[in-house]
Amino acid sequence: MKNLLKNWNLMRVIRLVFGVYVIVQGVSNRDMSYLLIGTLFTLMPIFNIGCCSTSGCVTRTTNKAGTTEDISYEEVR
Repeated sequence: MKNLLKNWNLMRVIRLVFGVYVIVQGVSNRDMSYLLIGTLFTLMPIFNIGCCSTSGCVTRTTNKAGTTEDISYEEVR
């Protein structure tokens, strides 16, 4: 619960406002798909989940020293 109030930045607030806006549009249009998408977009910034907000897109690189191989090239005429 205490993580919900930490690390708020401008992008997280914008995502929250956009999610609430989509929910309001879903209620006014009586469209369930807007409500579901708006709920998703609202819960993501509240719980600080998503691909880019929690560094979920970072790929791990393994650095193995001494694994380089010599490449031989053949000339084609």
